[in-house]
Amino acid sequence: MSSSGYHEPVLLRESVDALIEDMNGVYVDVTFGGGGHSREVLSRLGDKGKLIAFDRDEDAQSNVINDPRFTLVPSDFRFMQNHLRFAGYRKVDGILADLGVSSHQFDVPERGFSIRTEGKLDMRMGKTTELTAAKVVNKYDEAELMRVLKNYGELSNARQLASIIVARRNERKFETTEDLVQAIEKVFPPQKRMQNLAKVFQGIRIEVNDEMGSLEALLKQSVEVLKPKGNLVVISYHSLEDRPVKRFMRAGDLDGEVKKDFFGNPERPFTPQPGKPITPSKEEIEKNSRARSAKLRVAKRNE
Repeated sequence: MSSSGYHEPVLLRESVDALIEDMNGVYVDVTFGGGGHSREVLSRLGDKGKLIAFDRDEDAQSNVINDPRFTLVPSDFRFMQNHLRFAGYRKVDGILADLGVSSHQFDVPERGFSIRTEGKLDMRMGKTTELTAAKVVNKYDEAELMRVLKNYGELSNARQLASIIVARRNERKFETTEDLVQAIEKVFPPQKRMQNLAKVFQGIRIEVNDEMGSLEALLKQSVEVLKPKGNLVVISYHSLEDRPVKRFMRAGDLDGEVKKDFFGNPERPFTPQPGKPITPSKEEIEKNSRARSAKLRVAKRNE
């Protein structure tokens, strides 16, 4: 499969423009996927430049790039700092993160990410993860299910949905994505059925993969890993991701609270790019509809 068939990179030119200032620097792509962003980064690096990429999805290994300047680490990016140290890099010149689910993961039914095709309730981004979507819907108690659907799916009727799921599994366990869709779809207005089902799947997927935990770890480690004037470049796709990214870039804190030193001076590790986040052009959205909700934020590590 070609990398473009695996996943069409979003905001490609804009994100790599924001990332690279030194063509012989060391850069990190924490979400390798189909390798679209990584290939563009490598095309702009000189002979002494380096790119270290991360991906916990075993399927991404088939897209590895044969280039002596490139290294792919088969790991969740929450362990970025340890892997970089092991490879001999304590500081890097830029970090790029595209937080979206790859098209490949949506398009393979047996991965269980899509509401449009029937597959096992899996949703794991890496096979080493023990938790699956089936365990969430069949094992979590009603309060835990409500937490997942409310906090990660941002669903106003999370309590009702959790109750329906528990009642349904008491009759028969959930096995497939279609089992889940059929159990809950009737509570949604027909015109918003797909939108709300997508939120249910989003919430369960975030729980299965602890996506918010990985994002928080990445943001905190970026303070230690980036050189002064290094660039942090993040593409997010929903408010749950964008909110902590925006707060951290502005304040250096996930809650948006600026810490102060002994003398009361604010301690901000980053200077965010001024203005609104960068979004895809109309032409890019027409070419790749999965780019429509993307937001690109950039911040520079302070001295």
